Amino acid sequence: MMNSPKILKRLILLTLLFFLPFLGYSQEIHEWTLEECITYARDHNINVKKQLLNVQLQEINSTESKLTMLPTLGGNATHVYNWGQTIDPFTNQFATERVRSNSFYVSTQMVIFSGFQKLNTLRKSQLDLNISELEVEKMMNDISLNVVTFYLQALYNAELLKISESQLEMVKLQRDRIKILVESGSLAQGELLNMEAQVASAELQLVESRNNYELTLLQLSQLIDLEDSRGFSVVAPDLADPSVNISLSPVDKIVHYALQNQPEIISSRYRIQSAKKDFEISRGSYSPTLTLNGSWGTGYSGASLEKDPNVAPDLITYPIGITQLTGDTVLGISAQYSYRVKPFSDQLKTNENQSLGLYLNIPIFNGYRSRDNVQRAKIAVANAELDLQLSQNNLRKLIVQAYADASAALKKYVAAETKLHAQQESFNYASEKYAVGLLNAVEYNQNKEDLNKAQSELIQAKYDFIFKTKILDFYEGKPLVLY
Repeated sequence: MMNSPKILKRLILLTLLFFLPFLGYSQEIHEWTLEECITYARDHNINVKKQLLNVQLQEINSTESKLTMLPTLGGNATHVYNWGQTIDPFTNQFATERVRSNSFYVSTQMVIFSGFQKLNTLRKSQLDLNISELEVEKMMNDISLNVVTFYLQALYNAELLKISESQLEMVKLQRDRIKILVESGSLAQGELLNMEAQVASAELQLVESRNNYELTLLQLSQLIDLEDSRGFSVVAPDLADPSVNISLSPVDKIVHYALQNQPEIISSRYRIQSAKKDFEISRGSYSPTLTLNGSWGTGYSGASLEKDPNVAPDLITYPIGITQLTGDTVLGISAQYSYRVKPFSDQLKTNENQSLGLYLNIPIFNGYRSRDNVQRAKIAVANAELDLQLSQNNLRKLIVQAYADASAALKKYVAAETKLHAQQESFNYASEKYAVGLLNAVEYNQNKEDLNKAQSELIQAKYDFIFKTKILDFYEGKPLVLY
């Protein structure tokens, strides 16, 4: 007889072996709302992050343009040793031994006038910063619309999945009824085989619907840059069916609002202003440039000498002539001084120099470069104005098309709803006839296919209308929500 500890260990091992395959599927399902998907996509999209870096670069450029309005200030210092024969920079004399020299220099420069080029460059950099910020907003808007598209596609496939499940249950019930009639001898065995084939076809359709739904979820999770898509699902809000009483905002009102508030339109207007600043900058090269320069400098040299006040001079006598009467030698006396290098601080004061001046530079001829740059800038302005017109036309066409599509989708939904009601009645009648043997399997299957098609058309028209109205809501400034 086995002891109980061994039995317990075997039971634990068998339990683990049984449940181990299911441990990987215990991922908790988290249902995401549309707002959560949009927010996550905006926060994690790599292109958005790159564009935000571009905004930072434009901020640096704007700050740099502001600082160029200030005077420049620079300085330098030297500490040099010279050997051999050289000219001392401060005594301007030859020196043959090792000489140490130092120099200190500070200069400043300020452009007083240059055809307002710096001022226009500053204003252009601020416009470019606004453009880069609007490009981020435009990119986020595109991401939001893409998320809405895939989110609604997921909801659409989810409803198709429910229809496939319902169809399978209905066909199974019909098969069970036929089986009873076949067993009672009321119907031939072939009818039951036909129903088994219908069940298999419905099961295949269910698998395809589930695969389409899961594929859409995967695409949506990849669109929002979700690293781990396991357990990812979407919230299915209770969306109201379209109604003939739904009224859309006038298309002219939507177009007017979008032309005033959409980032791509505002960005195009800023691009025109930026191009005009480029034109003014180019034209400023025709103007003279007036610059104010100032400098201060001093230095020290080891070859700069002075009399040493701490050492008394030596008196030296030397003959300078003879007297005529006595013939005595006449002696001259000179003092021989001791020299030292001038102190560092004294030399800094003595060698100090300052300058202040105005410099005027007048452009006369530079190979027509200024003229060509002005012409290029003119063309860039005209091109930016055409880009604005193109953006406005494209936006207007998009909104008008979306408005027409929404109106057509609503009409299509109403027609599809009427068709579905009629097809449902026809299928119910066909099911009753088939159950009593008054309808063959081919005719019954055709009615079922027509019902499936009518249901799919209704759902497609519903979500097509919702998507088109969301586009109109977006361009009208309304939040992208599902309710």
